[in-house]
Amino acid sequence: MTATISPPSHIAPHGNSLVNRMVSEADRPALMESVTKTVACGDREACDLELLLVGGFSPLRGFMGEEDYHAVIDTMRTSSGLLFGLPVVFHTDREDIAPGDRLLLTYRGQFLAVMDVASKWLPNKPWEAQQCYGTTSIEHPAVRMISGERGRYYLGGPVHGLSLPHRGFSCQTPTQLRDHLPKGRDVVAFQCRNPIHKAHYALFTGALEAENVTADAVVLVHPTCGPTQGDDIPGEVRVKTYERLAEEVKNPRIHWSYLPYSMHMAGPREALQHMIIRKNYGCTHFIIGRDMAGCKSSITGEDFYGPYDAQDLARTHCHELGMQVVPSLSLVYTDEEGYISADRATEKNLHIKKLSGTRFRRMLRSGETIPEWFAFRSVVEALRSA
Repeated sequence: MTATISPPSHIAPHGNSLVNRMVSEADRPALMESVTKTVACGDREACDLELLLVGGFSPLRGFMGEEDYHAVIDTMRTSSGLLFGLPVVFHTDREDIAPGDRLLLTYRGQFLAVMDVASKWLPNKPWEAQQCYGTTSIEHPAVRMISGERGRYYLGGPVHGLSLPHRGFSCQTPTQLRDHLPKGRDVVAFQCRNPIHKAHYALFTGALEAENVTADAVVLVHPTCGPTQGDDIPGEVRVKTYERLAEEVKNPRIHWSYLPYSMHMAGPREALQHMIIRKNYGCTHFIIGRDMAGCKSSITGEDFYGPYDAQDLARTHCHELGMQVVPSLSLVYTDEEGYISADRATEKNLHIKKLSGTRFRRMLRSGETIPEWFAFRSVVEALRSA
């Protein structure tokens, strides 16, 4: 008699525990009665809170306390030794909040969660900036964020979910996405924060041919749709471009979902954070491009990180995470061979076409025809209609 062998399930979540912090309907009245104070969340805090509630930050069960905060800043590990690229904390300016309080966390009038305040401290923000972002310059968007947007105090403690933020688009939870993705197959995650153009498409479909990816693998296009940089296209507009593109290409090897994550532009550390999150969502591989999650000084124009720093850090820790890194090539469009690597185009002396992001946005606004080689028609239409 031949035994039936079931294919392996999805990759184990970070820390081997996929967290779900949502509270049952029966338990909500007692939880609400125990609330001592109410605090409103901003857009960034609502994203962090949602990922805590649904397990995107597994195995965290709430915002990091002071001990974990310092450990992650100094070592990229929690106090228990678990990898984390960036600390996940709540903040406030309120003097009347203290450990032992139960906070009702709201977002645009919606009740999201109750937080048990376990610790409150004065963070050393310059040290946090230097360790996490490699600079204390307010030219870095995350340094501006922690110095100008975050309150004086940080709070840590477990959270209990009441509801998820209402948005103009839905974000699958790790459990929902794991149920949707094929089991026992490689899942290659592609992270982006901008509309997808043809170079991006060539990049992530080309990743399916990488040496460390199996022949039956699929790609998960998993854009971050929370706050990014100030001049980026808003999340709801970006989602419309992804939806239109998915309908245009109808590629069965591509899965589409959206991540309620707020970008820090922290380069290598953020690439590691992205890997951990995508592991929780069921991904086995992660595409890391040149200067991933990086940013430039608006004064000097210099990059804050080296072009391959993110790839190097991810390679250092990928085995511990049980994931594999798929380095992305720098692609260019050539008249002769379409999208190929920049090195190959140079070696063969091919004619390269270029279109800067600034020029593209100017052409969008003026109604000029966008070259077919650069952008998908559906994406251009979605951007212009928005």
